[in-house]
Amino acid sequence: MKPIRRQLVASLRQALLVSLTAASLPAVAQIAETEDNLLERIVVTAQSREQELQEVPIAIQVVDEKLITETTAYDLQDIDNFVPGLVVSGQKTQPYFAIRGISTGDFGIGTDPAVGVYVDGVYSARSGGSVLAFNDVERIEVLKGPQGTLFGRNSAAGAVSLISKQPGRDLEGRVTTRFGNDGQRYVDGLINTPLGDTTALRVSVLRNESDGWLRDAATGRDLNGDDNWAARAAFRWDLSNSTNAVLTWDHERLDQLARPAIGIVPLPASPDWPPSPPDPATYLDPRRAPVFNDVEGNEESRTFDGATLAINHDADWGHLTSTTAWREFDTVNREDEDGTNRRYLYLDTANIEDNRSFYQELKFSGDTGTVNWVAGASYYREKANQTSQVNVFTDSLDTLIRNQGLAPTPDGTLFGYFSDVLASFDAPFSLRDHRWREEMINSADSRAYALFGDTIWALSDTTHFTVGLRYTRDEKKFSWLNGPRSAPTLDATVQQLLPLVAQLPPELQEQALFALGVAGSDIVFANGELEGVKVRDSKSWSDLSPRFVLDHQVTPDTMLFASLAKGYKAGGYNSLDIGAKFDNEDVWNLEAGLKQVDHEHGLMWSASAFYYVYSDRQAIRLDPNSAGSGVPRYLVDTSDEKAWGIDAGLQWQPVRALTLDANLAFIDATYKDKVAPSGADLSGQATGEPYLSFSLGGQYRWDLGGAGAMTLSLRHAYRGKSRCNADSQLQGDCSVSPNVDVGAAQQRTDLRLGWTDAADHWHAAAFATNLFDKRYVEGVGNYTTDVFGTTYATISAPRLYGVEVGYRF
Repeated sequence: MKPIRRQLVASLRQALLVSLTAASLPAVAQIAETEDNLLERIVVTAQSREQELQEVPIAIQVVDEKLITETTAYDLQDIDNFVPGLVVSGQKTQPYFAIRGISTGDFGIGTDPAVGVYVDGVYSARSGGSVLAFNDVERIEVLKGPQGTLFGRNSAAGAVSLISKQPGRDLEGRVTTRFGNDGQRYVDGLINTPLGDTTALRVSVLRNESDGWLRDAATGRDLNGDDNWAARAAFRWDLSNSTNAVLTWDHERLDQLARPAIGIVPLPASPDWPPSPPDPATYLDPRRAPVFNDVEGNEESRTFDGATLAINHDADWGHLTSTTAWREFDTVNREDEDGTNRRYLYLDTANIEDNRSFYQELKFSGDTGTVNWVAGASYYREKANQTSQVNVFTDSLDTLIRNQGLAPTPDGTLFGYFSDVLASFDAPFSLRDHRWREEMINSADSRAYALFGDTIWALSDTTHFTVGLRYTRDEKKFSWLNGPRSAPTLDATVQQLLPLVAQLPPELQEQALFALGVAGSDIVFANGELEGVKVRDSKSWSDLSPRFVLDHQVTPDTMLFASLAKGYKAGGYNSLDIGAKFDNEDVWNLEAGLKQVDHEHGLMWSASAFYYVYSDRQAIRLDPNSAGSGVPRYLVDTSDEKAWGIDAGLQWQPVRALTLDANLAFIDATYKDKVAPSGADLSGQATGEPYLSFSLGGQYRWDLGGAGAMTLSLRHAYRGKSRCNADSQLQGDCSVSPNVDVGAAQQRTDLRLGWTDAADHWHAAAFATNLFDKRYVEGVGNYTTDVFGTTYATISAPRLYGVEVGYRF
């Protein structure tokens, strides 16, 4: 319990600092404290109904347009610090989602995420298409705990629901531009216009660019930059007083470099080999180490398109909503895995995916006064293709072969050794410096059917009982094809060499034939007789996910609630392990909480305690023993987990000029039953999720009369230290060296000072995110540690500061 006490003390100290800062704002104590109804009404659709936030018996945090503006957030990865319990990390085309410590962390098309991401009610199936630009977003609802009944499959950990602004009857428009350090350039524009008495159109476009905040030490090339743009168009047609239709089209284009790998192993002078494995005591601090990346075809790109047709109809019996959606995206992510610019240590990986999906949902709802009900059915179809590549050179294969002791030659290499032999015979051939590619090709065809219902029974004027149930059937077809390795220039050289082998001395002929045999087969994706054979499988899963909630209004402004809910996630397949499949995941979550509003003092708060048991959780982990060659693979394994914790949130508006808010998440998550691919028994150990995370924020507004108004906002976020286990160092989640502090507690502070004119047309602001320039090691990549003796790390972004100017009408 000592680490918990230390974190709580540190948290209280930080909370006191921010509170004192807010208390120092001028004129707060002089403004009357008797104003009533200061709190803004917050309406959410977390239960597929429009309800006030404090009436919803779910742990939920709402991210509104104000918070997005205050943090200059571009997408979900920019706001997760301020939503305790939510983590959105990784790259935009390969993100990692977690809520309450539950995640999948795999971008393979054989698995599904444990956190459901929904945009205007439409499920964003694959993680590669879920982190999109915030384009005309009204609010984001983060629902914690299993949401299987209301949101469906693959929301076992929770759901993130993005709600966009809809076309309106009034003419409005805006343009905003932003400039910052490291070449930050951002602009967005919007126009909403009625086209007649019954139609309206809303169009928004944004562009985001930056040079990047890292630079390659050898080439001077900027790294970690942004280059993307997005557009959205929504057309609304009021067919009658009771029926309307909204057709929406979304497009995004991302085209930038993949994440850089910062090598942390001090290398000997070329062409000497680093020790394998390296000594962690010699690791460099990646926040100060030079960056050398030589990946060919470095790329992170995505093209996304989606269309949604929503039809709403009001009838005497209730309401009908039909949602029809189509999505497609293509992604490429090719990134450095060795953190060096040396050809004999070269290895990069590429993930190439195309995805098409179709979704249809019919939802019926009504309210009799005694019964508030929602029922419906949905159909989902997804077709995806994925290619996982490993790209090396024969020079780096020699390093692998030497370090693994696979060659019976004097220096332990194959290609280099026989190149020297050929040179001694004056043969004009070399087996060095040839490109070599291996790949696994997967395809998936998935269907999901669902029937659902959720009913709120009014047992009395103050007590309600909710019963929900969803039936889901998932059907998946999956295939693997371990394609033959591709090395065209090497193959051409070998063909010319074959006649010369017979002329070699007898003692070299056997070694030469061995080398040529190695040159003709896979080394990384070594699957023996399955190489070049397409393997197919299919499987289906069915599930019933219930939900039971009892809530009671102790007073008109105080609600107590308790719930028991089940979450479900479909089973799936391991993309990199031919024939490997796993069953569905289940989670049972028991929760009790309190929500209260004090209008007199402008105070609204909520808190809940939960306990869950998670069965067969799927996770991607580095397996050092997954291939005979010694090359590790990232494979999917399963575990049983349990956790208990607390979620709490508070919003306080003591006077109209000042708003304060705070959110907190505490969790104790451990493995019930788990043996890692490395062989480590993790049963009873921590899953890695930190105990504590919280966020604090405040906004103060000065009225300048005819000169407009000034607004100062300050936000701070804290995420505790990762709780390590026996497998954490291999996975790169915890400290592997005294010089590399992985999993350290993290803090971020954002500041914004803005001005708005009296007519609310013009605005200008200065901002800083990560104000105190806190830098952290986010993870360590051990993919090539035992192969080449190279290890890399990734680090968090530095301070971003700049100015913003905008006009609206």
